[in-house]
Amino acid sequence: MTFQLERIELVIFDWDGTVMDSVGRIVSAMQTAARLTALPVPSAHAVKQIIGLSLDLAFTTLFPKLTAAQHQLLFEHYREQYVERDPTPTPMFEGAEALFGQLRQQQKQLAVATGKARKGLDRIFAETGLAHYFATTRCADDAKSKPDPDMLLQILAETRLQPEQALMIGDTSHDMKMAEQAGIPRIGVTHGVHGAEVLSQYQPVAVVNDLPQLQRLLTQPAMAFPV
Repeated sequence: MTFQLERIELVIFDWDGTVMDSVGRIVSAMQTAARLTALPVPSAHAVKQIIGLSLDLAFTTLFPKLTAAQHQLLFEHYREQYVERDPTPTPMFEGAEALFGQLRQQQKQLAVATGKARKGLDRIFAETGLAHYFATTRCADDAKSKPDPDMLLQILAETRLQPEQALMIGDTSHDMKMAEQAGIPRIGVTHGVHGAEVLSQYQPVAVVNDLPQLQRLLTQPAMAFPV
């Protein structure tokens, strides 16, 4: 059995760690927020494992005994740190916009499935001017958190496409598992959170190191991969 790129009509991107190099700021902001909330400061490794989840699920994963009051305070501190105070850069990964443009030239629809809140994605779109590339988006407050396939199923329903007509691009096990459960082919990118060893556990059609390498794969429509 082979996976053929020419059959794909929709390419769905995760955002943090896949399109945007925001992992460092997420880790720093979460650690500072925990400190300000008088909670045990999680390790960088622990924080990286929750990237892609909704904040509610991320908080309960990192801090299982969180009270409602602590949850609210942690949310306020984290948002303030990530949006306003933390100076850690969050550039787009090299080749992101070139990839989007090339796929649109190939008449592919693009979508985003992200653990970001809607306000966060809207803010990034306003800052980067990238919104026009995407036919639709789903955020953490639009659907059940990854790795539940809900946001992908919503995207498929909206675009009226079948799972085999879509392709998910992500950097975490949450992305790969979500796509696997939705029956959508997937490609892992190792420049974010998880490496090839983790991503390969979810039977991706390919694992790449960066977006230029991904573009070379996705702009060869006659190319087929064994699956």
